[in-house]
Amino acid sequence: MTADAKTPTNEAATTQSFEADVSRLLHLMVHSVYSDREIFVRELVSNAADACEKLRYEAIAAPGLIADGAPFAIVIALDKDAKTITVSDNGVGMTREDLTSGLGTIARSGTKAFLDKLAAEDAKSEAQALIGQFGIGFYSAFMVADEVVVETRRAGAEEAWRWSSDGKGSFTVSPLALDAAPLRGTRVVLHLNPEAEEFLEPWRVERIIRDHSGAVAVPVDFVAKPGEEPKRVADGSAIWTKPKSEVTPEQYAEFYRGLSGQFDEPALTLHWRAEGRHEYTVLAFIPGSRPFDLFDPARKGRNKLYVRRVLITEDADLLPGWLRFVRLVVDSADLPLNVSRELIQKSDAFAAIRKGVTSRVVQDLGKLAESEPEKFGKVWENFGAVIKEGLYEDPERRDGLFKIARFATTAHPAGGRTLADYVASLRENQTAIYYLTGDDAKRLAASPQLEGFRARGVEVLLLSDAVDSFWVSTAAGFDGKPFKSVSQGAADIKSIALVEGATPPAEASGEVATLLAFIKQTLEGEVAEVRASDRLTDSVACLIAPEFGPDRQLEKMLAAHGRLDERTKPILEVNPSHPLTVSLAGKLHAGQDKPLIEDSAHLILDEARLLEGGQVEDPPAFAARLRRVLEKALG
Repeated sequence: MTADAKTPTNEAATTQSFEADVSRLLHLMVHSVYSDREIFVRELVSNAADACEKLRYEAIAAPGLIADGAPFAIVIALDKDAKTITVSDNGVGMTREDLTSGLGTIARSGTKAFLDKLAAEDAKSEAQALIGQFGIGFYSAFMVADEVVVETRRAGAEEAWRWSSDGKGSFTVSPLALDAAPLRGTRVVLHLNPEAEEFLEPWRVERIIRDHSGAVAVPVDFVAKPGEEPKRVADGSAIWTKPKSEVTPEQYAEFYRGLSGQFDEPALTLHWRAEGRHEYTVLAFIPGSRPFDLFDPARKGRNKLYVRRVLITEDADLLPGWLRFVRLVVDSADLPLNVSRELIQKSDAFAAIRKGVTSRVVQDLGKLAESEPEKFGKVWENFGAVIKEGLYEDPERRDGLFKIARFATTAHPAGGRTLADYVASLRENQTAIYYLTGDDAKRLAASPQLEGFRARGVEVLLLSDAVDSFWVSTAAGFDGKPFKSVSQGAADIKSIALVEGATPPAEASGEVATLLAFIKQTLEGEVAEVRASDRLTDSVACLIAPEFGPDRQLEKMLAAHGRLDERTKPILEVNPSHPLTVSLAGKLHAGQDKPLIEDSAHLILDEARLLEGGQVEDPPAFAARLRRVLEKALG
């Protein structure tokens, strides 16, 4: 469309290609992603409601933007003859730049990973859990439409624009005559493809609106055919303002899906009103499944803040990062409307609300853990690694988080073990809560450093999440019992009785003591000390960190991130009763084949490195030593 006398601009129409990721996305969505195509209605209604809420906020500072007095509303209209569905709103509208940047690109982090996931063989089964998490809801229109047209006018602007595309690689933006444009807001026209004509049935569309968009905070009207009077299908009464007794689980679930962009059921719904010094209403959800971008560093919380039903921001800092999986709405009557969003979030009242909301979420998680442990177990499985970040980042809440934290241990490798359970099962003379950190749960469970603890029936926490090495090194303890790493310092477990049938560790003989001194001399510069171990029962050796400083896993992580100037030399603990140790000690005492003993010392060290998940530091030397030892053994 070119400019004419009624178009207040001389700009010509332009056609542009979608960015590569959008083209991939459209192809995947049209050909394989959605199994429930009716979701496009909810996505477009959600966008329209957001546009109205944004204008409501802008009008606080610029009342002239809504001087016409028209109440905010969304209208969905059918035209069977033209085979179109139109979704209109009188919200903030868009500029030409908005159309190009907003509908031609996906400016959200993680898009490539998201698309790669959709392209996988299991895309159809996982797609519904992923759509909506990267700001791509608008593109669902191409599931049902051969062509999508967007006609829009920014509130307060003197020009209007038309965006159109068939979803096959490009889009066109052209000026739109003002007499053909909305007074303000946006009109999205879907030209349905033959496979989607079922959505021209009024009863079907009305049901979809009621089911999926009945809780939006803007009224939704429905026009079944051209010329017919609009019928109000959703009253725009915000769901969080209603008493809990008037909201059904289905309504909560649908609001959650619109808020979170996920298609699962919420694992926990929290709805309360706080009264007192600060009054505010909260509607919060714990998702039933893990969001695709949970560990994305750029991920936003998507928590909405309202002040007296006016949307202030869609990304309010209402919860700490370790609760970033929670989806919520907070509506306050106390916060000011006449200051910037940034100033609101720096106010004392906002800080008090944030603290109150965080405390309530943690409290209700604790109640869920007590009353419905199986349900909470699923929540912990999905989000425990994130919640544990709070143990490090929020020491003031550590005691509360310890009550809900669940752990895998040597006695309960499947997880679900609480610290209270652990302390209740302490062995006689056990004075610490023992733990082992690493990056692989299976490797931890098979670690030689656990052998002596198993022989004494001592339970050990198996901590395989990245944050574990940090919080456990800063936490004083639990219930008066300190945390102690089994890979650091002396084991100090001789006073704990062995379980029935366990073989007591042997003391190092004089010959073994001489061998250990020889090994230390051989490995000079690689280890700080070589000593007999009381924690090994089956393996020949293991590496231990010194008593003071970081444990082995934390040191590894700090070094990998450039946070450690120099790594500490480890301690090599050797099993004094292992057949290999005894044999080497005998050979050394008899003065036999010192080169073999030297090669064995290096191989024992390399084996210990491998067993804790490390690497051989000098592969050529390792291979040469191994070859020499094998040649002598087979010769």
